[in-house]
Amino acid sequence: MIILFDGVCNLCNSAVDLILKKARESDFKLIALQSKEGQKLLKEFDLQLQVNTVLLIQNNQVLAESDAILEICKHLRPPWSWLRIFKILPKTVRDSLYRWVANNRYKWFGKRTTCRSF
Repeated sequence: MIILFDGVCNLCNSAVDLILKKARESDFKLIALQSKEGQKLLKEFDLQLQVNTVLLIQNNQVLAESDAILEICKHLRPPWSWLRIFKILPKTVRDSLYRWVANNRYKWFGKRTTCRSF
């Protein structure tokens, strides 16, 4: 599974750190959207660069926004995996909340001066 994330966002980078620590297996490949590899994947899947969303590529399917987050949580150790319970909420509600946080994340959590790379 490939996770494409905003490499300059402090919130996103903290989430990446959490994923690295709490993943049940090391089956995630983490790639910054702004990196050359991230740009290549966006072109390959015919996606626009949207640094306001996390993308999960799994089995040649692309998940975005709350769907991506909840699928990632499924692969984390408890209690993080329990966040999948939010799948019961309508997608419109989940994605609205996701976009609200995404649109305010730089203001609330700040930005890095350089893009994170692995």
